[in-house]
Amino acid sequence: MPRSSSSLAPALFAVGVLLIAMASYQCGAAIAKMLFPMVGAEGATAYRLVFGAVILLVLRRPWRTRHAASNKRVLWGYGLSIGLMNLVFYLALQRIPLGIAVAAEFTGPLALALFHSRRWLDVVWIGLVVAGLLLLLPPGNAPTRLDPIGVLYALAAGVGWACYIVLGQKAGAVYGTDAVAWGTSVAALVAFPIGLAHAGHALFTPSLLLPALGIAILSSALPFTLEMMAMTRLPTRTFGTLLSLEPAFAALAGMMFLSEHLSLLQWFAIAAIIVASAGTVLSARKTGSEPVMP
Repeated sequence: MPRSSSSLAPALFAVGVLLIAMASYQCGAAIAKMLFPMVGAEGATAYRLVFGAVILLVLRRPWRTRHAASNKRVLWGYGLSIGLMNLVFYLALQRIPLGIAVAAEFTGPLALALFHSRRWLDVVWIGLVVAGLLLLLPPGNAPTRLDPIGVLYALAAGVGWACYIVLGQKAGAVYGTDAVAWGTSVAALVAFPIGLAHAGHALFTPSLLLPALGIAILSSALPFTLEMMAMTRLPTRTFGTLLSLEPAFAALAGMMFLSEHLSLLQWFAIAAIIVASAGTVLSARKTGSEPVMP
C-alpha cells in the first residue's frame, strides 16, 4: 500500500502543477484585457511579449549555446507565428469573452490533429467542434450573439496556434529549449512597433509597467515552467487530455475577473469543444500517433 501511494504522488503533483499553469495563463489574459482601455490589445500584446522575452532571455541565456545546424528562417517563422497569434488573440478579447475566445482558438490545434488522423471516430470530434461553434454563434439578434469579427480573430489565432505547433517542432529540433527564448524575442520585435504605434506614450506609463510584468509572468514564464514540470511527469495522453480543460479555465477566469457571464448554450459549446479536444488526443494515442496539441 505505501508503494502505490508513493508512486501516485508524482502524478498527482504533476496534475496539480498543470492545473495551476492553466489557471495562471488565463489569469494573465484577464489582466491583459483590463489594460485594453489604456493601451489597447496591441499595447497589451507588446507588454506580454517584450517582458516575456526579457524574462526568458535572462533565465535561459540562449546565446551561450552554439547550434551546429541553425535554421534562421524556421526560427523567424516560429517567432512570427507567436507574435501574430498573440496579437489576433488579444484583438479577439476586445470583442468577445475570454472563455469563448479560447474555445474558438482551440479549433486550430484540433484541426491540425484531425488532419493527421484517418479514423472514422474523428468524424464525431469534427461534428462536436462544428456543433460547438454553431452554439457559440446563435442566429439573429439574440442577446447572446457574439461579435463576428471577434470570432474571426479568435479563429485566426487558432490558425496561428497551428502554425506555432508545426514551426515550433522544427525550431525545437534545431535549437532545443532555446527556441522558446529566441522565438519570443522575434515575436517581441514584431509586437513592440505595433503596440507603440497604437498606444504611443501611454505604453510607458509607470503605473502600467507592474501589471505588464505580471502579464508576462502569468502568461509566459510561470505557465511555461510549470508545464515543463508536468510534461516530465505525465504521459503525453494524460497531459493532452488535461490541457483540453483550458477553455473552461478561460471561461471561469473571465467570469471571476471580468464579469463575463456566459449563457447556458455557450457553456454547452465550450463543453463540446473540450470533449472534442480530449477525444482527439485519446484516439490519437490509441493509433500510436502523437497528438498534435501544445
